[in-house]
Amino acid sequence: MARQIVSKMAAIIAFAAAIGASAARAQSTTGQITLLYDAFGKTSTMTKDWGFAALVEYSGKRILFDTGNNAEIFAHNVEAKSVDLRQLDFAIVSHRHGDHTSGLNHLLKVNPAVKIYAPQENFGVFGATLPSAFYKRNESLPVDVRYFDGKPPDTLRFGSPWPEANFTWITKTTEVAPGVHLILLNGTWGADLEVKEISLAIDTPDGIVLIVGCSHPPIEKIVEAAKNTINKPIHLVLGGTHLLPAKDDQINSIAFSLRDSWGVRYLAPVHCTGEPAFAILKETFGDHYVYAGLGTTVLLGPKITVKAEAGQPNKEAMDEEDLRSYRDAMLRGPLRRR
Repeated sequence: MARQIVSKMAAIIAFAAAIGASAARAQSTTGQITLLYDAFGKTSTMTKDWGFAALVEYSGKRILFDTGNNAEIFAHNVEAKSVDLRQLDFAIVSHRHGDHTSGLNHLLKVNPAVKIYAPQENFGVFGATLPSAFYKRNESLPVDVRYFDGKPPDTLRFGSPWPEANFTWITKTTEVAPGVHLILLNGTWGADLEVKEISLAIDTPDGIVLIVGCSHPPIEKIVEAAKNTINKPIHLVLGGTHLLPAKDDQINSIAFSLRDSWGVRYLAPVHCTGEPAFAILKETFGDHYVYAGLGTTVLLGPKITVKAEAGQPNKEAMDEEDLRSYRDAMLRGPLRRR
């Protein structure tokens, strides 16, 4: 009798473990990321332009990450993918550059109350506050040439092009929902050296899923910060890697560093990565390189897979059509004549 009880208990434990494993596998495959804005992709219904936006869906959360370069194009692409912006849990603006922020005008028309996480910067476009003590006083000056007649408020508030927006300013790396972290770093590469940038790091059973906007900090520092925050391997990096201004030897070094030193399993580079970097990263990561053009839905799980726009074939790398649209968008965007 005792042996029968022990046997039944072992069976129950094994059954429960199997259910738990199945649940974990199911959880790891329920997430997806849909590319809503970029300059390349195999899509017949969406408009390509320089910029970045993606809809992140994971563990019941719907997160808009960036909003692209043009509000009308963003609105068109959102409609083409049947995305309901009224059903967002929150939005994230990675940094202040126009090719990531311009779609805010459409987002706020559709969902004016949505919470938007943005980097806090002094005099930033998302608004800011500073103690009035930031400027020096000179008591000897006449009142009519002193700021605020010599009686400034304790706090100075600075406006935004989107005064109605429900911005929450991020001042440090923050967990905004269970397992959902906003990584805040200073940008150190490129023309705009002081830019602050938010990256989205999600703790999944398969490792960290890391979504980046432009990787100004740069990409290796973002990966390092995400690993230090969550203490898991980097399962996927998706987004702009800001290798556009890099030389081939720099790109090669960064590619091997991401793969070998930082252990990035899958890489889905888009936006400001640049054509030479697309090719080098594809060669370096092989079948762990994920093509994620405009309209593509990246399916999360132990193995990262993609679901192209309905009616279009899956792709593994950029083709001539991608290169043409990417170059055209660059001429209208970062390479446009002043």
